[in-house]
Amino acid sequence: MTEKILIVDDEERIRKLLNMYLARENYEITEAENGKQALELALNEEFNCILLDLMMPELDGIEVAKSLRKEKSTPIIMLTAKGEENNRVEGFEVGADDYIVKPFSPREVVLRVKAILRRSSETAFIEKDATAKDVIVYDHLVIDNDAHRVIADDKRVNLTPKEYELLLFLAKSPDKVFEREELLKEVWHYDFYGDLRTVDTHVKRLREKLNKVSPEASRMIHTVWGIGYKFEVNES
Repeated sequence: MTEKILIVDDEERIRKLLNMYLARENYEITEAENGKQALELALNEEFNCILLDLMMPELDGIEVAKSLRKEKSTPIIMLTAKGEENNRVEGFEVGADDYIVKPFSPREVVLRVKAILRRSSETAFIEKDATAKDVIVYDHLVIDNDAHRVIADDKRVNLTPKEYELLLFLAKSPDKVFEREELLKEVWHYDFYGDLRTVDTHVKRLREKLNKVSPEASRMIHTVWGIGYKFEVNES
């Protein structure tokens, strides 16, 4: 099945450039020229990835991502200008999975899209034989990797693809401390030239979502000050 990409930017030149490069990779492309149009498309159609400009008329990228995350976990790559670092951090806080700084190389965009699609497809919901379960079980948290499902104290937790990958990576190595740089490399799967706060904002959102249904599960993600994070399992 052809994977569908939504390109959102108020500059037609950028939309056409990205369309040309992504279409060469046999993706099905849809374009939107403002945030309002983008949100309507994203809510009513199924896309595998959204390239979302930060500064746009009608609704900006932050508002689009924030509204979309209430309904869907579609991977989002934010397109930002160089002087918008604080906005990029805010983008991660509302659920963006990655960002690319303008001016960018179209080839870099293609590589980022492929990386996002590869990871999301590997963790997508797949019906499998019940005898072949890939499940991690702790007292207050269950991660069913076959079903891409997280249960905290018997309640389902809705996570974005990147939040899910981060939780799964930490939970597979309980009590092991990971530096932020290592988490960027292992969870984002490429050399990441962004702010290390990328990890911090994702951990913050992950804890908040877990805490809403299980404070005990939220506390399993432990900060190791000056180093990074670990998944802490308390022996009872």
